[in-house]
Amino acid sequence: IVEAALVARRVASPVKLMWSREDDLQHDHFRAAGFHRLQGGLDASGRIVAWHDHYLVPGVDGHAGASLEADEFPARRISHCKIEQTVLPFHVPMGAWRAPNANVHAWVIQSFLDELALAAKRDPLEFRLSLLKRREIGIAGLLGRGSPYQAERMRRVLAHVAEKSGWGRPLPRGQGQGIAFHASYGGYTAQVAEVTVSPDGRLRVDRVVCVCDAGEQILNLSGAEAQVEGAIIDGLSAAWWQAAPIREGRATRSNFHDYRLLRMAEAPARIEVHFLRSDNPVTGLGETPLPPLAPAVCNAIARATDIRVRQLPISQTDLSWA
Repeated sequence: IVEAALVARRVASPVKLMWSREDDLQHDHFRAAGFHRLQGGLDASGRIVAWHDHYLVPGVDGHAGASLEADEFPARRISHCKIEQTVLPFHVPMGAWRAPNANVHAWVIQSFLDELALAAKRDPLEFRLSLLKRREIGIAGLLGRGSPYQAERMRRVLAHVAEKSGWGRPLPRGQGQGIAFHASYGGYTAQVAEVTVSPDGRLRVDRVVCVCDAGEQILNLSGAEAQVEGAIIDGLSAAWWQAAPIREGRATRSNFHDYRLLRMAEAPARIEVHFLRSDNPVTGLGETPLPPLAPAVCNAIARATDIRVRQLPISQTDLSWA
């Protein structure tokens, strides 16, 4: 808009300005980046008793690209919880991407929950359900805000996706199931991903099962299913391949020959979508189903190979195993 206005003023005439794909990939706003440093504590029975997340986020003029709220899950379920955010001065323009903030934080939080479940020698599903059964804890300075999520709705989508996916069945080495959930924009979603990783590190996402609670009514079922399926494909493409490296202040990739997207043959062979109706206001489905995809896939990779993905996109991690 600003560029078109400047040109129009210079030539004193209406102008139509169109960016090429190269303009768009190299000069538009980028998805917000960030670094999380997490620490957790378990008691003798394998319950989480401490959680510390220090989030370093690039920002412009002191404004974070993707903020982490002080009461982000699981803050209200753990007595000793500390969530911090430090803004790193940055000069690359960043903007909202699909499910802003949630698209990154869900991957981090749900991946770390899996690591803690592994350390506690507990099933990742049971580990999450037991955490959600805890009494909610008020947080100093945030007591007047109210809970940003409903634990009962989280438990329902988790239990339902476990049932529909056949969660917990034994799988051979190189195959794994991963589970994740997230609440965003008024909706609740849980997903189970099933993957196969060959010994030389080739990843295949075989199946994704998704359960959504988007409120009391689905008006257009086929449209709703398409939104969820599209979010899964979009989330998988971003988690697996998409990257925009910056070198000496410039974006180095310019079009689809070097900016890698998910190929049709790499899409999950099976995507199953289920809806749970609840006595809650209707919400949209454009954002909510995307955040759990990346952690579900990465948790499945960890169960298949014992390799924990701690950097996106997944393609930058060597998944080969012996």
